[in-house]
Amino acid sequence: MTVTHADPEIGSTVDAGGVATNYHDLGVGAPVMFLHGSGPGVSAWANWRGVLPQLAVDRRVIAPDIVGFGYSRKPDGFSFTQEAWVNHLVSFLDALELERVSLVGNSFGGALALWLAVRHPDRIDRLVLMGSAGTQFRITPGLEAVWGYEPSVENMAELLKIFAYDHSLLGADLAQLRYQASVRPGAHESYSTMFPAPRQDAVDALAVPEDALRALPHQTLIVHGREDRVIPLWSSLRLHELIPRSQLHVFGQCGHWTQIERGNEFVDLLPRFLPL
Repeated sequence: MTVTHADPEIGSTVDAGGVATNYHDLGVGAPVMFLHGSGPGVSAWANWRGVLPQLAVDRRVIAPDIVGFGYSRKPDGFSFTQEAWVNHLVSFLDALELERVSLVGNSFGGALALWLAVRHPDRIDRLVLMGSAGTQFRITPGLEAVWGYEPSVENMAELLKIFAYDHSLLGADLAQLRYQASVRPGAHESYSTMFPAPRQDAVDALAVPEDALRALPHQTLIVHGREDRVIPLWSSLRLHELIPRSQLHVFGQCGHWTQIERGNEFVDLLPRFLPL
């Protein structure tokens, strides 16, 4: 069902395994699903708005709000686990009658992309992992701050500085806008239960076993910002070592927001890698 909204973060809605799922669906051609990260107040559109229209020129791009984020609300009794999130994404693919897609996953979304490829390899064509979790690493102070966020404009402003290497990208109103998103009805109530302390447990729960990574058959593009303070560059280096058909691109003077800080280069990379 498609409804026009004043809020650009609200797209279409589909029932995916009992979850009313908000998503954006642009273009035609080979389908690519974009999975956002886990920052407070994040949504698919907030994460990917700078790249989706350009990439939709010659392919179909689909970006859902993962259950518990954005405008895809948590049903009563839903437990935030890797398995439950992946099951929701499979139900989303089924609801849209998508048998096989390529995946682009950012951070937390990269870990879910890896798990989806491990558990349902035939549903996945190619993988793009951007600043991706999914390995075993000691939680960074930046990720601890992201997952431990308590709502205030000041706290959001400090998080934005962690995300971006180039602080000139942080407009005067951005912290206020992202704070407002983080306190929409039900948003922080869900977020505060996703990654409880000790938050190292959540890093470990998202990590894919190394034997499973070695067995991945998919062509994989790994992208990372060298100055990333949220997910260490080491995570992508290790993924590149383990995934047989992988290539790695590291952007210098770039933090966790590759799709924003290196948006044009990121958009140039993807069409050369993803199928038409």
